[in-house]
Amino acid sequence: MTTISVSAGAPVKPRPSITAFGVALLRAQHQILEGGSIFKDPLAVRLLGETDESVVRKDHPALKFPRLRQFVAARSRFAEDTLAKAVKRGVRQYVVLGAGFDTFGLRNPHAGKGLRVFEVDRPASQGWKKRQIKIANYPIPPSLTFVPVNFERESFLDRLVESGFNKREPAFFTWLGVVFYLSRKTIRDTLATIATIPDAELVFDYAMPLDSVPPRERVHYQGMMDRAAAAGEPWRSLFTPSEVKTGLSGLGFTEIEGLGPAEIGRRYFVEGRPMGGCIVRARKRKRGRKVP
Repeated sequence: MTTISVSAGAPVKPRPSITAFGVALLRAQHQILEGGSIFKDPLAVRLLGETDESVVRKDHPALKFPRLRQFVAARSRFAEDTLAKAVKRGVRQYVVLGAGFDTFGLRNPHAGKGLRVFEVDRPASQGWKKRQIKIANYPIPPSLTFVPVNFERESFLDRLVESGFNKREPAFFTWLGVVFYLSRKTIRDTLATIATIPDAELVFDYAMPLDSVPPRERVHYQGMMDRAAAAGEPWRSLFTPSEVKTGLSGLGFTEIEGLGPAEIGRRYFVEGRPMGGCIVRARKRKRGRKVP
């Protein structure tokens, strides 16, 4: 998502959404406050044009929830670990849907194996990110392709193909920090499109309904939802794990691995404390239907 700020007599300058910027700050703070213990991202701070001190002192709604920082780190770690396994078995196309400030394409450790990265996002968001990359003096590697898409008017798959993506070859997709803000129809349509790719694999995260959250965590959970709504980016779709599994199975995904808060805690945190939010990996091994 992208917000547009306008000053009288000044040109319109696109800025990233408050939530996308907040997630980038959370990843950057994790590098400083936890030393990147869960997820290493050496580019996170400089891409924002910040210093370690300014990131730590930043005043942003997302930073009111320390455990959210840990969840953001855990989902990125899980996604990139899963991608590494896909590359090992021969996948050479990686699509980052709603890329925001994700830095994988700039530090691609699998470029030598031929992994191409396609970042899909709104044109205004990508424009802001490209300016930040230029300011930070990072080279854009040949393995990275930016795919600007107006999601309300265009097919992201059509734009991917125009950018060199091969829809007849296996691909790995990540879709992090996005599903909350979309309608159920848009979510299903996106998943159905991904399911048309042969041996498609996907990692995404989602939020559960409030009554599915442990009572002791509901106040903080409601606070996150309220702050997102106040920023003009309300959570529109919430799911139970069983709903997600049923929906994915209906689209032909045959491998479904779900990580709830407790599992995420056990996997990534020594003390095993649960985190908010859920992560899912889905893979459709059989060849999907032909794309019209």
